[in-house]
Amino acid sequence: MATAEQIKALVKSFAQGDESRFYSIALQVAAKEDKKGHSRLAEELRRLVNENQKTSSMPANNLAPIRPLKASSENKELTGLLHLTKSDTRLSFMVLDAETKDGISRIIHEHRQRHALEKFGLTPKRKLLLSGPPGTGKTLTAKVLATELRLPLYTLQFDGLISRYLGETAQKLRAVFDFIRKNKAVYLFDEFDAIGGHRSNENDVGEIRRVLNSFLQFFEDEMSESLIICATNYSEALDSALFRRFDDIIKYHVPSASEQKEFVTNRMYMMKMCDLSWDRLYSAAEGMSYATLGQVCDDAAKYAVLYQDGVVTTDDFLKALIRRQ
Repeated sequence: MATAEQIKALVKSFAQGDESRFYSIALQVAAKEDKKGHSRLAEELRRLVNENQKTSSMPANNLAPIRPLKASSENKELTGLLHLTKSDTRLSFMVLDAETKDGISRIIHEHRQRHALEKFGLTPKRKLLLSGPPGTGKTLTAKVLATELRLPLYTLQFDGLISRYLGETAQKLRAVFDFIRKNKAVYLFDEFDAIGGHRSNENDVGEIRRVLNSFLQFFEDEMSESLIICATNYSEALDSALFRRFDDIIKYHVPSASEQKEFVTNRMYMMKMCDLSWDRLYSAAEGMSYATLGQVCDDAAKYAVLYQDGVVTTDDFLKALIRRQ
């Protein structure tokens, strides 16, 4: 069962209203029981975590309930630009390397303890750059931050902004940042490399350079309590001068063998997994992103439910992997 340290951590996280930490420890206990061969107990713990996260009654740190905002009702300039995104994913359900997950957890904790920091003239990190290959958790991180902090999540695609509003992008960006200033939320600027590439690039279009300069001016002047997140799949394409403008840079990677196992185990907790050969699975899935691995899990689970009474085998996974490669 849980160690003494885990029990103390569970009580402390409950008292502080830190749901993410509470459920993360519970899942650690489940993983430990799984390793001991107590698979039924492990599955039951994971099921309880999943069910109770949806209807949690833990203290909420006085955070306000989410009240989604309609951009179009406040400013016609924003119609079709900012998209309200549904967010209900908890940090405890994310599988990431320890450094990346700790970085996200610290940002959440800083915002929950904003008032404690302000007493010493400090502020939480708000302007973040998320960098890594496609499907490794960047967009999901924005959803997690919105969920954990009980804020709406708005998404803006840079490439769409440029292609649709060529010549008036700076005006649109001003409207976006005016909205950010007035409405506390999490804002995800996706595909940041569309404007943040090396300014010395010979293929640069003058409009893109102007867009970048406008964005940086608005970005640096922005002093609200909102979180502004820029995401890129290609950090090497970004102008090096951009990095210092962010409060924090979080890097993402494709999952390791142990992370793949944890991800699959969590994703398939309702399935009966029949003596899976993890070495064979990792050999076939090496370099695969979390997003693709999730699709593989869903394919294997559907086959198991429809044809094998919910039992998933190594061959089922391998066949699903081949179809996704």
